Parts: sequence; structure tokens; C-alpha cells
Amino acid sequence: MGEKHRVVILGGGFGGLAAAQKLKHVPVEVTLIDRRNFHLFQPLLYQVATGSLSPGEIAAPLRGVLSRQKNTLVLLGEAIDVDPAANRVTLRDGATFGYDSLIVATGTQTSYYGNDSWREWAPSLKSIEEATAIRHKILYAFERAERAGTPDDARAWLTFIIVGAGATGLELSGALAEIARETLRHDFRKIDPQKARIILMEGAPRVLGPFPEDLSVKAEKLVSRLGVELIKGVMVTNIDAGGVTFKRGDSSEKLAAKTVLWAGGVMATPFGRKLAERTHAETDRSGRIKVNRGLTAPHFPNIFIIGDLAHAADEKGKPLPGVAQVAMQGGAYAARVIRARLEGKKELPPFHDFNKGEMAVIGRAAAVANIFGVHVSGLLAWLMWLFIHLIYIVEFQSRVLVFVQWGFEYLTFSRGARLITGEAATDSIDQADKTGKVHCR
Repeated sequence: MGEKHRVVILGGGFGGLAAAQKLKHVPVEVTLIDRRNFHLFQPLLYQVATGSLSPGEIAAPLRGVLSRQKNTLVLLGEAIDVDPAANRVTLRDGATFGYDSLIVATGTQTSYYGNDSWREWAPSLKSIEEATAIRHKILYAFERAERAGTPDDARAWLTFIIVGAGATGLELSGALAEIARETLRHDFRKIDPQKARIILMEGAPRVLGPFPEDLSVKAEKLVSRLGVELIKGVMVTNIDAGGVTFKRGDSSEKLAAKTVLWAGGVMATPFGRKLAERTHAETDRSGRIKVNRGLTAPHFPNIFIIGDLAHAADEKGKPLPGVAQVAMQGGAYAARVIRARLEGKKELPPFHDFNKGEMAVIGRAAAVANIFGVHVSGLLAWLMWLFIHLIYIVEFQSRVLVFVQWGFEYLTFSRGARLITGEAATDSIDQADKTGKVHCR
């Protein structure tokens, strides 16, 4: 009897994990490689960043999740190169792994549109480390405002700017508004957290660009009701220690703020670019790889590219969004194709995304959702959002913890994970006075 078919999966996110789980009863050897030892439930990262949840409540160890799957080996490592002709992947530490089928689900990274120096002043929200750094930055701002020497200084510390009004930007701004208006309302003596300015900036004429226009309008109303200021149709030209400079029409303006958060676009990772180069694949403007209708790399039918890294199109040629449901369906499809090939069946029909809808939460009992073409907003959309997110959290224990935490927060407005971690807060003060930036390790 020959060797089993080797499937290497790069990335343990939504797509990679779905592919591994769907291969459980297939006679293959699965090797799942991720540079982290956990699966991260990214849609709830903003709740870690705003003190609602702790990191462990939205992350599950990959070995634990796949511990009963005997045909799957989980390894810690980061892919940096691939040789499609030799069917071999190379990791950063020099290790190499051969494959018969390769599933690439490595995701994307934050794009600052060529202005990488802004990252220093405006952290993004793609990892646990960034989420805890943002939490540090937000809570530290209120602490520094309490100690400010002048009203102008206090005002700058109490001004928060979020750049990008997609789902992440709305979620962050809504949560920030609730922290300022409710959670911290009675915690300080010299400042009034309710006077904090939360500003949401967007280059497009409306928020939630991919959503239907009526839901976009409702989202704007909901976020404005929380006290968030919306500035649309502007282009950010600089972010530094003093705040944000932007163009509105022909005029340039500057907003003084000590806390700027980035919720902008995404682009391919260095490995994604290397994969495109090795497979001679076309990429879109963000560097995402244009895949065939079967989610494979052009010229290499044994290399599947799924999730955020893939530029996949639907039947009408419209690009599929980089969201969890598309990644999970892509992972399941790749597993089905591999199984069908091993069983000698004819090739499966092209990948078809079953669009269940889209949703964004804005705050307490406030959300917008487009479910199977039905537009819902307010409390009902928020309850749907809660239910769906609880279902998709990987581990049962995490679901229970999150459910209890959310219930407690809903009743009390308390946020139990309001911790300033990293450097001790007092160690950062001298540095912040000099640069306006808090260093988070």
C-alpha cells in the first residue's frame, strides 16, 4: 500500500481550520502549520481592544481543537517560500515540508497605503498583541488626561480618532463611545470621560461601503446617537504624535489627538507576494492572488488559495468579500475537492459562495444586518449578531465565558478586562511627554 496523500495547510484561521476539520475522515495525512499556536476569533478582537473580553476568551489552542483528529499534525512555524514544481514549502527556520495538495489560508496584513510610518502612531487591529496595545492606548489616554497640566492637553488626550469606517471602525468607535459615556463615567475626579471626542474618519461618502445604502444610513444614525462624530469624504495625509492631518476638498486640516486607531484596508503578506511570484499568478491592487473558479492557483491545480489572500469572484465576476464565512466555505470546498480527486470522481463544480449576509455591531442593542437580502437594524440585528458570533466561537468553554461576560456587561456597563498591560503605566509617562506615544510591549 502506498503512502497517504499529504495535505499541507498553511494558516489556522477560519479557512485553514475548516479545511482541516473537513478532512477528518479522509485517508490523507494533514499537516497544519501556523505561526501562532491558536485559532483567533478575529471578529471579536475589537472587544479585547476595548476591555470587554480577555484574549483567552476569543482564542483556542489549535492542538486542543484538533486533538481528536488522528490524521492531523499541528506544527508551529511560518512559511516564507514555496516551490510549486517540487511541491515543497519552506519555513522561516529552514525546515521544508513536501505536499501533494497545498491549502494556503495565511490571510492578509494591514495596509497603510504606502505610509508605514503611520503604524507607529495609529495601531491597527489584526492580532492579539495589537488588540492589547490598543486597549493600553485607550485606557492610558484617560489616565493621562486626569493628570494633564492644561485644558488643551487634557482635550488632546480625550480626543480619539478612528480612521476607516468599515465594520471594524464602526465597532471600535461605538465601543469607545460606550466606554467614555458609561463605563468610566464615575471613575475619574478631574476629568469628565463623557466629554471625550470620538471621531470616525472615512474617505468614501458613506460608512460600511459594501453594505446596502439604507443599512449604511441606519449605521450612521446609530453611531451618531452614541456621540461619535463622523467625518466623511476626506483623505488622511499624515498621522504623527500630534494627531491627524487630512484633506477635505482642496483644503488641508489638522485634528489634535493623542490616540489614533487605524481601521483601514488590507494587503498581501510577504509570503502571499512570494506565492504569487512562484506561481506566476495575477494579483489585484491589494496583492491578493486571483484564483480560478475552483479556488486554485492558475497552472497549479494542487495549490488551493482560500480566505483573505484569495481574490475569488462569484458567477457575475464580482470579488467575494474577505470575511469569515467565505473563508470557511472555501476551506470546506478545498477539502471536498481533495476527497473527490482521491476517490477518482470527476472534478467538482466551481466554488459557489452561499452568501448568508453581512452584519456590523455599533453598540449596545445597536447593529445592522443584511441576512439573505432582508435588512435589519437596531436590537433585532444586535441579537442576531450575538447569536451568530456565539455559535462560531470554536470552543464550548469560550462560548459560555463570552456569553456570561456579555450578559454581565449588558446589565452593568462594566468591562472586566480594563487592564493597562505591557510597560507599567508610570514607566511610559516620561516617554509619552516627549513623543505623545505610549510604547506597548
